[in-house]
Amino acid sequence: MKMLYDQAIILLENLISIRSFSGEESIAAAEVEHFLKAHSVTTIRKFNNIWCYNKYFGQKKPTILLNSHLDTVRPNSQYRNDPFEPLIKEGKLYGLGSNDAGGALVSLISTFMHFYERKDLPFNLCLAVTAEEENAGRKGIRCILKDLMPIAFAIVGEPTNMDLAIAEKGAMVLDCVSTGRFCHASRDESDNAIYKAITDIHWFSTFVFPTEPDRPQAVKMTVTEIRAGLQHNAVPGECSFTVDIRFDHSYTTKEILNTIKNHTFCDTILRHNVLLPSSIDLLHPVVKTGIAIGRKTYLSASSSDQGWLHVPSLKMGPGDPARAQTADEYIYLSEISEGIAIYIDLLESIFPYLANNPVLNIQAYQSQHH
Repeated sequence: MKMLYDQAIILLENLISIRSFSGEESIAAAEVEHFLKAHSVTTIRKFNNIWCYNKYFGQKKPTILLNSHLDTVRPNSQYRNDPFEPLIKEGKLYGLGSNDAGGALVSLISTFMHFYERKDLPFNLCLAVTAEEENAGRKGIRCILKDLMPIAFAIVGEPTNMDLAIAEKGAMVLDCVSTGRFCHASRDESDNAIYKAITDIHWFSTFVFPTEPDRPQAVKMTVTEIRAGLQHNAVPGECSFTVDIRFDHSYTTKEILNTIKNHTFCDTILRHNVLLPSSIDLLHPVVKTGIAIGRKTYLSASSSDQGWLHVPSLKMGPGDPARAQTADEYIYLSEISEGIAIYIDLLESIFPYLANNPVLNIQAYQSQHH
């Protein structure tokens, strides 16, 4: 176990030192590819996505997907440390992507390596290290799903404190434009696009989609970008802003969009990469196993590559979701060692569910619940 942990830390330090913004993961993908090949693992690559299978792959066994992403967001202006300089201090590893989702990524890789040469597995493992998760890009996991062997269920590595995220919200992005009349700031008859945008932005920040009593907020809308104006003495004729929307199964995308159009004056364009909300049944073997080994379940407010998967999936990984995209990002070294141990325990504990007839057990579950 110590060797797996040591290798995971070195790999994560190497990945932190490589710029791997969404769409720019080529060097980071090569680093992972080199690591796996150095351990005699045959890999497949498409764009900046890498995947591989356990050594003794069996056609009659169900395949479990282990997935996490390479890419990071860009560092924000509040960083004090160099985001690309891995720094270990007081039991923490600092660096961009260390927590989201580097810790989960290297822990899943270590877990895969632990099982790689096992001949007695009642399942197969497919490790997929993928790109463009942060921007829901077209050259991320969704471009390789048809290339993978059939998947029974997936474990998606994201920071969850190693608890079981059994459901997560979907995500969509709106580009909004408020239109006014361009003129000099001294004139009284101006139709200021910024003022019109402010009215709509206030609505986005205060409107609450109705839900049943004691249910969590179904739709969360957050204005994240705004652009307007050319110079100090000119009233802009246009003000554009971006809205990030997270939603659960209570409302469809069409219902959300109709509500927005009925309450705002701006023109809206929905970006094409809509992530749908996802969930997994509490009776699924991987959830029952996770609970049995002492992990808690919860509903995640964030979204991930789960939204592209069409099989049961569970989000789980070391690190704290509250640290995602924060300045001076870090992960505790102990979280990585614990993450590897819990991933291994989870997969070993699922053996009894699959021991008698692994293919029929999974297929029976899917036929009953889907």
